Amino acid sequence: SMNLSDITAKWANLDPAREALVDTTTGERQSFGKLHKNSVQLGNAWLEIGLKKGDRVAILARNSIDYFVIYFACAHAGFIAQPLNWRLGEEELLRILQDGSPSVLVSAPEFRETVAALKERIKIDHYLECETDGDGSFSALVNTGNYSTDGSSQNAGDHDPVLILYTGGTTGLSKGALHSHHSLYMGMINQTVAERIVPSDVYMLTGQMFHIPVALAMNYLAHGCPVVLINFEARTALEVIQNERVSAFLGITTMLNWMMAVEDFESFDLSSLRNIQYGGGPMPQTVVKAALEAFPCTLIQGYGQTEGMTMTFLAQEDHAAAIAGDNPQRLKSCGREGFVTRVKLVGKDGRTTPKDSTTPGEILVKSEANMQGYWQKPELTQETIKNGWMHTGDIAVWDEQGYVYIVDRAKDMIISGGENIYSTQVEAAIHQHPSVLETAVIGIPDNEWGETVMAYVVLKPGTSATPEEITETATAHLASYQKPRRIEFVDSLPKAPTGKILKRDLRDKHWNDQNAGPNS
Repeated sequence: SMNLSDITAKWANLDPAREALVDTTTGERQSFGKLHKNSVQLGNAWLEIGLKKGDRVAILARNSIDYFVIYFACAHAGFIAQPLNWRLGEEELLRILQDGSPSVLVSAPEFRETVAALKERIKIDHYLECETDGDGSFSALVNTGNYSTDGSSQNAGDHDPVLILYTGGTTGLSKGALHSHHSLYMGMINQTVAERIVPSDVYMLTGQMFHIPVALAMNYLAHGCPVVLINFEARTALEVIQNERVSAFLGITTMLNWMMAVEDFESFDLSSLRNIQYGGGPMPQTVVKAALEAFPCTLIQGYGQTEGMTMTFLAQEDHAAAIAGDNPQRLKSCGREGFVTRVKLVGKDGRTTPKDSTTPGEILVKSEANMQGYWQKPELTQETIKNGWMHTGDIAVWDEQGYVYIVDRAKDMIISGGENIYSTQVEAAIHQHPSVLETAVIGIPDNEWGETVMAYVVLKPGTSATPEEITETATAHLASYQKPRRIEFVDSLPKAPTGKILKRDLRDKHWNDQNAGPNS
């Protein structure tokens, strides 16, 4: 069987004292035995107070041990976890709660005001507060639960839904991607093969548990490896790697950049690291080189979506070879299809594009790791998944060995004077300047060309550069129509909780004025 609660059951049976979770913020640590017992008791307690199989359990909290207890309780008893992005405003949270209509909302005390405001506007049967400084209602319920398993985990089977992850809050209304035990397990198999997980690993979870990378952390638990929780801050991350002997983590380009920029980086003992996965777009070659020199381990890149977990991987050897001068262009690719995934690129005519590195097509993904569909959105699901192939909305080219090069999100493409400009290419060119830490390139309105290229640039601490120097560096690597016409230096870029740069936020202020009439 493939039930996520088998993860805790297996290790609670094999080695109950083995460490499962470490919360570096609170100092709390929990064994597999305790994690399993708490999860089973919580799931059973919810069944006892009247929750039924398939009911939703919403969570509004930062990463914590309790969060994992809730996930595994849902898995054990047959409920669907509905984690909430705590960075969202009240209106958006309300919409998501109305969409998922959960029976329970578990929240952390820091979100008390938000929950009170939501309570006025929506009816949810049960409210609980988790974490040690909460009102005690959560732990009280866990303690009333019955620990006998008496068949209640027979409540949930392989293809039953277990998790709704809301996506697209940055591009309009959120939609819930529905995953089953099976789809998450298949995604975990992709990750196991790509990360080459070993039993002695220690995983550091850098992202937020309301996002798909939480399944990467669950995968380490499935291998009996401890998961260490942090609230990401560059120095903290380095300290935790050193103190907990972390061997693997997922970091986006920016995280690695910030870590390498910590003043006394060299003084940290990072010898426990085995592999770092990065995602959220290709990493400029200069950064890959720097990371491979700075961190004593391999690198892999994963390309994924909430809807499909990680779908393609650029392998450890691909990185090493590229740096050594063998197919260096592959660093711009997000690699090849994962172990349990099929990928194809399809042109506007509906035909598979040739593997010629130049013909663009949309990435389609066929995999048992794909979501079951969007929660209560059958039409959107049918538009997104056709004949088993999921349409990603990402435009790419591929080479003769099947390496995929994303040219852009369809919506991130800039069209200037009739020419397609891919923002990722311009960003890579700007990154050639040694002072650049991060950059985001967008199209802004232009009366003559329709759109023109603008770059927001964050400089590395203690360095300087002029707009002219940045433009000059970029232009050396680009066609003249692609070069940035406007550079603005900023201290930071707006980011989603995953760390992905929110280009829409940057774009909106330029375009909204454009659309605003004289009376608005």
